[in-house]
Amino acid sequence: MQTEELKRIVLEALRDLKAVDISEIDVRGRTSVTDYMIVASGTSDRHVKSIADAVVMACKKAGVAPLGVEGEREGEWVLVDLGDVVVHVMQPRVREFYALEKLWSVAEQKRERSDQT
Repeated sequence: MQTEELKRIVLEALRDLKAVDISEIDVRGRTSVTDYMIVASGTSDRHVKSIADAVVMACKKAGVAPLGVEGEREGEWVLVDLGDVVVHVMQPRVREFYALEKLWSVAEQKRERSDQT
C-alpha cells in the first residue's frame, strides 16, 4: 500500500473516533524510522485506547498489519507503528509534557540553519 493511502486511512479512523487536535508531521529526510508521524489526543484513557484500536482495525481491514502497538494497557500514550506511518495517540497532559510536534519543529529549524551555512 502506498504511504499516502495509509496516511489517509489513519486520519479517517482518527476523525471517526473523534480524536482531538490531529497533527501530521512529515519526517521524510529527517529520520529513517518512518515517513510520517501522526499525533492525536483522546479525552481519557478509554478514548485513547479506542482511538488506537480503531486505527489498528482500519489498517488491518485495508490489509496492513501494524508492526507493533505499545501502551495500550495504560492508555496514556498508545503508539501504533505502521512502518511508513507512526501514530501517537495521547492524553492531553502527556502530549503537552512530551511536545513531539515542538521537538520535530526544533529539529527542522536546526536542519534548515545547517543547510544555509
